[in-house]
Amino acid sequence: MAFLFCNNCGHRNPANSNFCSSCGAALDVVREEQTITFHPVDPLQDAAGPRTPNLMASHEVFKCARCGNMLSLAVENDARCARCGVDLHSCIQCVSFDTAARFECSQPTLTARVSPKDARNDCPLFAPRTTIERQTGTPGPTTARQAFDDLFK
Repeated sequence: MAFLFCNNCGHRNPANSNFCSSCGAALDVVREEQTITFHPVDPLQDAAGPRTPNLMASHEVFKCARCGNMLSLAVENDARCARCGVDLHSCIQCVSFDTAARFECSQPTLTARVSPKDARNDCPLFAPRTTIERQTGTPGPTTARQAFDDLFK
């Protein structure tokens, strides 16, 4: 279907109109080679298919709740943080630790409060609190000399 566009306001009118339905201005007679024909196109579908998003790399990490030291995901019952010495198999390192929940644990099966929260315990519900970190930067220089040399490249 062909349309006529108003030179005054730009409104799209049917091809057989003599006046603009928006502003009432007279429409110019247009020759066939000047008309624009719209073909139905689905703008949401690309002919090549969906593109793969360019996402940043990410990895799962386990950090000490006290000092932020990066630790291994496998947590033994008697493990301690290498930097600050706090027990790793404790409530503050657990994914279920929630200060707003009953007994400060989001597990509904817990029947008694475990105290202190930073001491080692043998809770069977323990799972280390992990986070997903994005790798947004490039690794920095390995030595101070390399960093200095990189300034003048």
